[in-house]
Amino acid sequence: MNETPQQYVARILGLIAGHEPMKVQRSTADKLQKLTRGIPRKKLNRRPAPGKWSVTEILAHLAETEWVIGWRLRSILNSNGIPIQAFDQDAWAQTSNYAKQDPRKSLALFRILRDANLSLLKSIPKEKWENYGMHAERGQESVARIFQLIAGHDLNHLAQVAALVARK
Repeated sequence: MNETPQQYVARILGLIAGHEPMKVQRSTADKLQKLTRGIPRKKLNRRPAPGKWSVTEILAHLAETEWVIGWRLRSILNSNGIPIQAFDQDAWAQTSNYAKQDPRKSLALFRILRDANLSLLKSIPKEKWENYGMHAERGQESVARIFQLIAGHDLNHLAQVAALVARK
């Protein structure tokens, strides 16, 4: 899917409409675990089409994205208005060799990082949610907006994983 940064934001925010972002983020790791429990590694590694990610790759992506989000949030909270670098998820997938990662370890890492990030967000004063970074592609993004985007990102990938494990 080729989309502009603005189209991406609109699509991801559309997914979270009608959902509580905190509830989504708290439940994502458990939902991923339920979806992938008992699924053979061979099936988790299967790509649906050339250039499309397998469940294994999606789980590795989620873990690394959570790392990035943790860094971004901490940077923004400590330096309001800080520049935020974009990243090329396909380059990261290749560099980190997502296809060869252990999906169980990726999910475990995702869970640990998500718990740490949610704990941080629960601990900050309300006014800090308005702190923002200047994303290189998307412009100004507050902590509150990033929180919404991550919940929508979760829903996007949960739907992909569900579809992939349901395939024959």
